[in-house]
Amino acid sequence: MGQTSEFIQYLIKKSQSIPIDVYEKAKDALCDYLAVTEAGAEENKNRWTDYLKHIGDGKVEILGYGVCTDGKTAAFINGFNAHSLELDDGQRFAMIHLGGSIISALYSANRENEIEKQDLLKGLVMGYEASCRLSISMQPSHKKCGFHTAGTCGTVGSAMAVGFALGMDTIQLERVLTAAVASATGILEIQEQASELKPYNIGRAAMDGLAAAYMGFTDFHTPDDILNGERGFMKLFSRECNPEKMTEQTDYFEIERIYVKPYAACRHCHSAIEAALKLREQVDPNDIEKIEVHTYHLAVKGHDHTEIAGVSSAKLSMPYSVSAALILGRADVSAFSSEAIQNTDIRVLIEKVKIIEDEAFTSVSSKKRVARVDIFTKTGEKISKQIDYAKGDPENPMDREEIIAKAYSLLGDNAKKILNEVYG
Repeated sequence: MGQTSEFIQYLIKKSQSIPIDVYEKAKDALCDYLAVTEAGAEENKNRWTDYLKHIGDGKVEILGYGVCTDGKTAAFINGFNAHSLELDDGQRFAMIHLGGSIISALYSANRENEIEKQDLLKGLVMGYEASCRLSISMQPSHKKCGFHTAGTCGTVGSAMAVGFALGMDTIQLERVLTAAVASATGILEIQEQASELKPYNIGRAAMDGLAAAYMGFTDFHTPDDILNGERGFMKLFSRECNPEKMTEQTDYFEIERIYVKPYAACRHCHSAIEAALKLREQVDPNDIEKIEVHTYHLAVKGHDHTEIAGVSSAKLSMPYSVSAALILGRADVSAFSSEAIQNTDIRVLIEKVKIIEDEAFTSVSSKKRVARVDIFTKTGEKISKQIDYAKGDPENPMDREEIIAKAYSLLGDNAKKILNEVYG
């Protein structure tokens, strides 16, 4: 049996024993997705105006705009908006964002096929399982090769989520997986400098995942092993992979290990943000001589810049994130606005921040994302705070009440509609 067939068999077997609490976790992920997507839609509303003039009619709503179009276009725009605020969920073990691509594809499939709610939630759980397991088998090499996992493995997760939600059989699911892998792409260079197109990878993963899922309704033959064949996905997209991790038996589902974001920045910045917020009451920013942030290797490259080229650049910058937390006392959407990134006090403090790799933190980074913030004052005092598990991690989770509060903070009373749809 090839790796592809073995993976399909693993997923099918796993899907047959989803406990109630995992379905409840899926509801929380759906609630969080809807909130961040509608908030992202509001943020981006004027940016899509001309684009929307060129789309056709259909059954699927573009969230936040009251416009309906075809499922693939809606999946793309919803997926893009879901990731725009950097508040969507993810998983550190797989190094991937999840809901933006997977649930956007499912949302479209549901509107086009009228899927039963329990089947929709099953698809959500299995989409997270598929994308995480595939990613875990190739990380961190996959990222070091320059690939954006949310775009690559997110395409696979989106397709498999729809396939399971629509009750496809083994042969159909293998065709879906093959088509999704052939479509999988996403490079990290898209997030560099002043780029605002990082969410494009997530939107495209949702759109292509939905297209791949519908290939399950055809009868075209597939190759024997798209994942581990001679020119398969794992050989092309990673220099070092562990295929056995794709089908390793566990007593948990990968959706149980996701994080939910309380701060509107890249997750690599969250432990440092939380440490800065806890230190804020102990120091006057005007008395700070320098700040050192000690963290793991993957949190340094691409996140240590002090030149802030725009909002997206700020969200990826640990020096900005720490400085904003210390000056403003928060790390919500407003802390990363166009106005905030022009704040003179933040700009001055950024230049005092240095990001340093700690080899001990790097050695445990597959299990926890550690950061220690050391603040040195002009009088020679040093204060420090280390965060092993930032708020939202499975070891320090946001409970349902906090997820609902996050929805209200983003949407106000408009959150009631989402809550009734998900939990009602």
